[in-house]
Amino acid sequence: MILTASLVTALIGCAAEMECVEVIVNLLMYSLFLITPGTASEYFTLQSTQHGRFGDPMLLRVEPPVNIQELSFQGAWYKTKPEFKHVVTFQFLHNKTNSIPNLHLKNIKILKLPDVSLLFQHLDEDAQGEYMLEINVILPQNCSLVKTVTVTVSVPVSIPVISTTPDSELVEDQDNATLTCTVEHGTNVRYQWLRNSVFVEPSERHMISQEGGVLVISPVKKEDMGRYTCKAFNHISSEISKHTDLSVFYGPYNLAVNSDQGLKTEGVFTVNPGELVFFECIADSNPPNICVWISKTKNSSEILMTGPRFKVKPYELPQGKEFLCRAFNNVTMKHDETKFTLVVATLDRGKSKYTQDGSVVSPLTVIVVSSFVIIVFMMFFLLRKSCHPRGIMKTMYRRNLTLSCRPMTEERGLHRSEQLSISSLYFQASCRSLARLDSVRDLHTTIYDVIKHVPETPTLSLLK
Repeated sequence: MILTASLVTALIGCAAEMECVEVIVNLLMYSLFLITPGTASEYFTLQSTQHGRFGDPMLLRVEPPVNIQELSFQGAWYKTKPEFKHVVTFQFLHNKTNSIPNLHLKNIKILKLPDVSLLFQHLDEDAQGEYMLEINVILPQNCSLVKTVTVTVSVPVSIPVISTTPDSELVEDQDNATLTCTVEHGTNVRYQWLRNSVFVEPSERHMISQEGGVLVISPVKKEDMGRYTCKAFNHISSEISKHTDLSVFYGPYNLAVNSDQGLKTEGVFTVNPGELVFFECIADSNPPNICVWISKTKNSSEILMTGPRFKVKPYELPQGKEFLCRAFNNVTMKHDETKFTLVVATLDRGKSKYTQDGSVVSPLTVIVVSSFVIIVFMMFFLLRKSCHPRGIMKTMYRRNLTLSCRPMTEERGLHRSEQLSISSLYFQASCRSLARLDSVRDLHTTIYDVIKHVPETPTLSLLK
């Protein structure tokens, strides 16, 4: 209703004027801003954060409405943080423009109206901060909008450097470590820590400063050992430092006694009589442990030797004696110990054993090697016999004689007595022929020579 009354009043007041049409058009445009909620705010858009490089230009771009030339408005730019400053005031009324800049800020200017974007000719540290744009669209009832933008001006970061405090070796559960990451050049720098290429997260023992440049480990432990690197970055660049190693004295952990001889079952070592037995005391420790070997009885204990390796001679093998290995770290001042029992018994195990005279070959190994040699000789003998030229000739000769005689006897229907006499005659002739063939010294005997020595078939001689 108020808008309608205003339009009627404007029409009556400007009925005799030539500019009445222009006034009506402007009033209809302004009514669009009032009818559509949030129209003025949506027509002028501005990015909320912009990052720039030191020395480069920057444009705070304000996107105006499409029909900006048909609007009348006024407004101003302000810098609100870190301190409040007036930047520029502008006015756009019926294609008449006017802007009043802050003469103390020669580096900043507004573009040609109606474009209200703000231009920084070159960025410096003073340009960084928060800015506010205020626009008043002139209507029968004023419509205002406010936009804010944060501007960062950054210098590219240089390669960061890590320093460690203290710079000496650290002792587990006793010392604290402080790692500091710094850059020679760069602004708006933030830091991230990596251990063995994995980001270090804040925890109960790991405290990181707000910007990330300081890492405090309190107290240090074995798992804190590794290669540390620092990543320095800002909005326009990033760099990674060289690695630095963090070493920690720790232990002993996971103490155990091992031996290559005998059989181990839940802390009991069973060995063969006469074996030379070696035991090793192993633990996870930095620096390496000092190991003490102790023999224990019901009423007393005796220190046998010091060192990581313990040797028991065959003639000294006790029966069911208890031993103890005690590991001590002289830096962390921590120690640990483990017990084991040594039992002498005959073991049927095919494994190499150490004695005073040297190593004894396993019986299983002897059997396997002997069997292999026998098999090789047998294969060689059979292969030689089967591949000899004389054997081949004899086989061929017997086969031909058998094939030639069997049909003859069956075909003729001879009596059994006649077949036996013929077979005996044939067998004698074959033996004499083979004897003559064996006497031949030439190994390159041909088939022709074999045929030549074949005797005449007895059946054929009888038929004659």
